Amino acid sequence: MQFNEKITIMMVDDHPLLRKGLKQLIELEDELSVVAEASSGKEALSVALETTPDLITLDLNMQGMDGLETLRALRQQNIQAKILMLTVSDNNEDVLEAIRSGADGYLLKDMEPDDIIDKIKECVTGKMVMSETLTDILVTALRRPEKKETNIISLLTSREHDIIKLIAKGLSNKLIARELDITDGTVKVHVKHLLKKLALKSRVEAAVWMVNYQAKKHKH
Repeated sequence: MQFNEKITIMMVDDHPLLRKGLKQLIELEDELSVVAEASSGKEALSVALETTPDLITLDLNMQGMDGLETLRALRQQNIQAKILMLTVSDNNEDVLEAIRSGADGYLLKDMEPDDIIDKIKECVTGKMVMSETLTDILVTALRRPEKKETNIISLLTSREHDIIKLIAKGLSNKLIARELDITDGTVKVHVKHLLKKLALKSRVEAAVWMVNYQAKKHKH
């Protein structure tokens, strides 16, 4: 995977040792650079606005503002960075709440270091990234009765159907626009409509929903 310029990363974690270890890992990669660190949610908000990183790694269990509150506050401030939860919690509710609140991925701290780096790179390209063990949690949580699912998919226009299939492949709005020869803005509008029709809160949920739908369809 080639990047034209360095990807800037901000780490938010209240454990200095973990930040130090992760920073050493990240700095070994030519295309990645840690530009900021924060040890609390409150600090993360001001630092993110100052440094505008490409990606933020965010711990869930922090003193004061926890990771979910910090995530929501960052999104409310319209921080455009990719936000990757990096935590020890594999609690179903935490995973779902993070995705619904606008996280672009959810990784467990006990992953292999190389895998964490790979996932960071994937996340920057617009892919939803999850620790393997967590994907099932999302799929189960978003599963709906078969009949209803078939009916719901028929509510989508053919353009929306094309777009959700590309979302499921991990394409960003920009890449979807290029693929379908339409503008980024048009893609955004379609995504908004299809999320509303499917009663989903984020494109990550839409991706999981579609992957699950396609897998079921393939079985029948």
